[in-house]
Amino acid sequence: MNAIPNTIAEGMKVFDSAMHSIGKVETFRITDEAPDQPEVDAAGVSPVLEDDRNTMAALLADVFSPSDELPRELQEKALREGFVRLDADGFLASDRYIFPEHIDRVEGDRLILNVRKDDLLKA
Repeated sequence: MNAIPNTIAEGMKVFDSAMHSIGKVETFRITDEAPDQPEVDAAGVSPVLEDDRNTMAALLADVFSPSDELPRELQEKALREGFVRLDADGFLASDRYIFPEHIDRVEGDRLILNVRKDDLLKA
């Protein structure tokens, strides 16, 4: 997919390309731009991220934890293109980041990926 689907919701079950349940949507950001109007901020965000922020640094600090292993360039990509943070199944399982190119489709209350869990970046 080219963008995070606007039908995504927190708590949605996430399945990898082998149709294994790998967790739930913890939080998400749809996009930072309307493709046909790049000057317009058209972001759709989960309720956790709805606070108004004026700077990139403030957005990065609010969205990404200092313990996240995501490099700043990928954090900026995530804010620009959208992302889903996966609350991974399992007691010691690392949460993961899902980008638009990892998403195959949405079926009802399920987010289906085109990759396996191990192909996703750890949070």
